[in-house]
Amino acid sequence: MSRPKLKVKKGDHVVVIAGRDKGKRGEVLQVNPDENRALVQGVNVVVRHQKQTPQQEGGKVSKEAPIHISNIAVEDPSNGEPTRVGYKILDDGRKVRFAKRSGETIDD
Repeated sequence: MSRPKLKVKKGDHVVVIAGRDKGKRGEVLQVNPDENRALVQGVNVVVRHQKQTPQQEGGKVSKEAPIHISNIAVEDPSNGEPTRVGYKILDDGRKVRFAKRSGETIDD
């Protein structure tokens, strides 16, 4: 069974559109297509209790947890608002992503 193509890539700037972090913005650090989740910098921060080891100090550690793809939207390059993503083929044959809100290309 083929999985649907995700329109979010590592390095994209995204806006959270649902959940407790709604409105926050960040950069995508990692995408997990098998689980439809993405790791976004500064979003969905959770506290984990780290056991002390000889190499690492113990205590509370804050880190980002993956967020579902449906709860984030790519940021429009022109005005920073959330937008949907489409694909188009340029005259030189390159396939690029573009923001449906403004029509501006996302990939450079």
